[in-house]
Amino acid sequence: MISRRGLVAGALILVVAAMPALLAGTRYANYVEHLIASAMLLGLYAMAWDFLYRITEPLLRPIRNLMPNLGGIDISPVILILLIILLENIIIYYVRPNVF
Repeated sequence: MISRRGLVAGALILVVAAMPALLAGTRYANYVEHLIASAMLLGLYAMAWDFLYRITEPLLRPIRNLMPNLGGIDISPVILILLIILLENIIIYYVRPNVF
């Protein structure tokens, strides 16, 4: 038995897929294709943004908690980059010579 949600999703996919064919030869076909492509790219952009947020937020949140309120200016990414550079230099100059 097909659920109501599955039926609606299938009908929506059918309409979106058939839209350029229905509007072929009209001046609106390019607009519809552009809207569909824009919606797809917007979805990919949102997924990428969500992925980057989930990866970086656990590292940035403690820095933001320690920083004073700067009135909407977030310098925690700069501080995180400086800490990564510092850690890299410590490893290169102090740890690496003793290991190799």
